[in-house]
Amino acid sequence: MKIRKIMVIGAGQMGTGIAQVCAQAGYEVILYDISHANLEEGRKRIGKNLARQVSKRRMSEEEKGDILARLEDSSSLGDAAEADMVIEAVVENMNVKREIFSQLDELVQDHAILASNTSSLPITEIAAATDRPENVIGMHFMNPVPVMRLVEIVRGLATSDEVHKKVEEVARTIGKVPVEVNDFPGFVSNRILMPMINEAIYALYEGAATKEAIDDVMKLGMNHPMGPIELADFIGLDTCLSVMEILHEGFGDDKYRPCPLLRKYVKAGWVGKKAGRGFYIYE
Repeated sequence: MKIRKIMVIGAGQMGTGIAQVCAQAGYEVILYDISHANLEEGRKRIGKNLARQVSKRRMSEEEKGDILARLEDSSSLGDAAEADMVIEAVVENMNVKREIFSQLDELVQDHAILASNTSSLPITEIAAATDRPENVIGMHFMNPVPVMRLVEIVRGLATSDEVHKKVEEVARTIGKVPVEVNDFPGFVSNRILMPMINEAIYALYEGAATKEAIDDVMKLGMNHPMGPIELADFIGLDTCLSVMEILHEGFGDDKYRPCPLLRKYVKAGWVGKKAGRGFYIYE
């Protein structure tokens, strides 16, 4: 079975990034969202990213046009029937994801692969919402998708060898490096990254240092390109809190307990760069 057409569910930052790299690699792409405004904004984001590549002479105007021509907007989930593969990239909520996968199970062709871009939720549980768990797999991209090379490939309990192999091929085709990880809460990336971010927020909460000092220590002392508090703002504090809660619940270990200051900022709506304010203020 050859993958020719890919549907991406969700036109947010992650979904549009995934749609862009798939279209750049030559796949026909359907970008789905229930919101027409999100689709419009997503299309603009992709166009802006490609225009930047043209300005840097990394691609021609003709190549840009060809990529955009391979990208189709959709507000009908029924269009999934045309896809050989669906990559879900919606909010990090198990009930929402299970509902989407249950609907997709009724819509897609028998051979279609169903992948989730979840950053921390169990693939086995998502797959259980379908009658084809062998065709369900995790495909966790890093943000920003067009730049970051890693994709965590997460097999559920029933994921077939054939589906795993095919998804690794797709990842390589779109210029990513697939790394297989097991189906544990947070997988590997967020199991390590989020507790570090959470501990940095605890250091701020307890008055160990200012946010600027904490970020400088990690950038200058550990050679991190971005400090952990700045990175939390970039990821989204609501996302960080969600992942920490999943880790805390999944492992039952208080070392994953979210910092109260993180909870307070999320409740205030200060969720990071996307909101104009997190631990830092953005213009």
